[in-house]
Amino acid sequence: MNRPLNILTLSTLFPNGSSPSFGIFVERQTAELASRPETRVTVINPVGIPIWPLSRHKQYQPLRALPAHETWHGLDVYRPRFRLIPKIGGASNPQRIANAILPLAKKLHRQMPFDVIDAEFFYPDGPAAMRLAEALDIPFTIKARGADIHHWSSDRACRDQILQAAENASRLLAVSEALKQDMVALGMEESRIAVHYTGLDQERFVPVDRAAAKRALGVEGPLLISTGALISRKNQDLVIWALASLPDAVLMLAGRGEAEQRYRSLASELGVAERVRFLGSVAHDELAQLTAAADIAILVSKSEGLANAWVEALACGTPVIISEAGGARELVTSPDAGRIVDQTVEAIVEAAKAVLADPPEQEAVRSSVSRFSWKANGDQLLAILRQAATKS
Repeated sequence: MNRPLNILTLSTLFPNGSSPSFGIFVERQTAELASRPETRVTVINPVGIPIWPLSRHKQYQPLRALPAHETWHGLDVYRPRFRLIPKIGGASNPQRIANAILPLAKKLHRQMPFDVIDAEFFYPDGPAAMRLAEALDIPFTIKARGADIHHWSSDRACRDQILQAAENASRLLAVSEALKQDMVALGMEESRIAVHYTGLDQERFVPVDRAAAKRALGVEGPLLISTGALISRKNQDLVIWALASLPDAVLMLAGRGEAEQRYRSLASELGVAERVRFLGSVAHDELAQLTAAADIAILVSKSEGLANAWVEALACGTPVIISEAGGARELVTSPDAGRIVDQTVEAIVEAAKAVLADPPEQEAVRSSVSRFSWKANGDQLLAILRQAATKS
């Protein structure tokens, strides 16, 4: 192929003006791919809006105000709307997404034919990409990231679509070897699944003078951070409970979500509210500084693929306490990197006390993720997409 590979990236999770950190890892991966002279990348980020009067709810107002087409941090991004059915519409999302974006995809394809569709989540993106690929007569790939497999495959109607999309895709990607094995157990062909680790900005996420950084934050004792959406699956309530047994420790919760009010109430009930800082959504640059300042990063999720927050914490020289989820053991390969624990308050407290009593050297922690970079991520993804396009 003498011309650039023309890639259509389909992602239901992508940063926007109202949520600039929402899916930042997809943006970063796509930006790396688009930076290559041998590629041309167009992003379609479907935005779900329910029917009136639900569409008038304040949570959807910022989404309704998003531009239909914009240049986002140098990327060409389209944000077509599809009809969202909150709570009960999961099984029909892929069809409604495909119906909503097909006219746009056909128009763009006529102007400059796409070579391949890169679906960034297995569900609902994968089955939607399958429909687009059939209509445009081009190949597609799908990446699995964690909950898109673990959560949606528990619904029979969604699982059937996941497996159908997997069967029709040219290549499949997984963010960890553990997630790959979960996909195989679900019925996918192992030889068609590539482990595609996340990238990492090695220049942004770096160790700092932790004592000085904590002083700047007004923290004298141990500082903990838990980064992720405030939802039940992330188990931040266990960390709040653990705080009651870690005197003088301060916990920063970086993220927002439906469980925030419940977590605030829990902190008050336990008498630790003054030691829990709800930071909301945090800009990526600020997150790097906060993570590097922390003594420990804790995220004991019920399920993960391979959390970007784990990788970024280790790059900052901050050891992690994480659950036996997804690719945990692919990261925590020595005590310097942290501890893998049961999803219990007692296990978190015991691990935190052990790490705080004998903190590892920051550079030793950082060395555990030396192989991660956005360049390596982009090189592998480009090779996979080229292979998929060549087989068409």
